[in-house]
Amino acid sequence: MAITSTSLGLTFDLTRAESVQKSQRWVLVSMQEYGPAMVTMLWRILGNKEDVCDAYQDTFLRLTHLPEKKKPANVRGYLFRTASNIAISMLRKKQLQRKHQQALSKQYPTSQNDQTNDLDSAKLQQRLRSAISRLPDHLGDVVVLRDLAQMPYAQVATILGIRVAAARVYRHKAIKRLAFWMSTSESRDE
Repeated sequence: MAITSTSLGLTFDLTRAESVQKSQRWVLVSMQEYGPAMVTMLWRILGNKEDVCDAYQDTFLRLTHLPEKKKPANVRGYLFRTASNIAISMLRKKQLQRKHQQALSKQYPTSQNDQTNDLDSAKLQQRLRSAISRLPDHLGDVVVLRDLAQMPYAQVATILGIRVAAARVYRHKAIKRLAFWMSTSESRDE
């Protein structure tokens, strides 16, 4: 199957470019002109749709965040070099994650048939739920929204009517308390 920027939904309709500042229209032209070839290159390096889309987006975000007077002399060269650097960084990060996962699996081997691990995990989840429910409301709400609902801090702050910095501080305090409670309850269980 041929992968193109159109099949990935990465093209941009230049007819809707009226709302874009005139100083940034060259970015849209670059997307239209170099996008398909860039997707092909990224696909060859990364090999999956999600990573290709992420690298493509990161490349053009970097291009749009250049200062206005810093437009590269060779836009095509800048785009392809930036895209390849982003793709290589993504591959390195994945390789490092695999290496750490392998090291952890060697350090803490588990048996797939070991049902005690499932019981321990269920018990640990129950202890964590209990500990979260013991938190003061302002700390517990942040933990639930940030960690369990996986919302960004900005959204957590908006929902709770607090500043983003306060949400970060509350989460930090909550995590410290939870870590202490979990470690003390673990020592009592042994």
